[in-house]
Amino acid sequence: MTPKESLIAGFRRFKQDSYPAHVAAYRRLSSGQRPRTMIVACSDSRVDPAAIFSAGPGELFVVRNVANLVPPFAADRMHHGTSAALEFAVTALKVEQIVVMGHGQCGGIQACLAAASGPAPSYFVGQWVEIAAPARDAVIAAHPGASPPEQQLELEMESIRRSLAHLESFPFVREAVASRGMALDGAWFAIAEGDLHWLDRASGRFELIAAG
Repeated sequence: MTPKESLIAGFRRFKQDSYPAHVAAYRRLSSGQRPRTMIVACSDSRVDPAAIFSAGPGELFVVRNVANLVPPFAADRMHHGTSAALEFAVTALKVEQIVVMGHGQCGGIQACLAAASGPAPSYFVGQWVEIAAPARDAVIAAHPGASPPEQQLELEMESIRRSLAHLESFPFVREAVASRGMALDGAWFAIAEGDLHWLDRASGRFELIAAG
């Protein structure tokens, strides 16, 4: 089966099984969306926020990029896909929560770590993951004897903390937090174990969400 054939077969299963179960929701959503949560997630094919959070149609507003990074606010004329999604979610959809969700074995984070010893040839990825360069440098300085997997895990989590700080550099995010209590949260997903760790903003630590 070709990739195209696989997609079409998947659509047919959706139309036969999933769509009828949510037909009322889809018809209601055709007139507009009102998700309560925005998620900034990685483009990694193994980490689907809708699947991880058992979300139905219209429940999540998701932007995905390499390494689930939030850039700092920059009012210039460059192309800002993630920033544009943030602005729309906060100012138009008025989401109640933004979650930055990272994950284990992230290739973008691995690329960021590798760039510490010299950037690899790249049109876009190398420049993009340098958003996390301050987090990378802090992790390397704080854990000089750590193994590469240990450094990667530390950076996967530290980059989430830094992205949350970058969120607060956006004026419309600060205004939404101050005026209507919009929440900013961090999460990290372990692929092999299927475990979710939630960031305690007060302590800065990721805590395992227990099942059941």
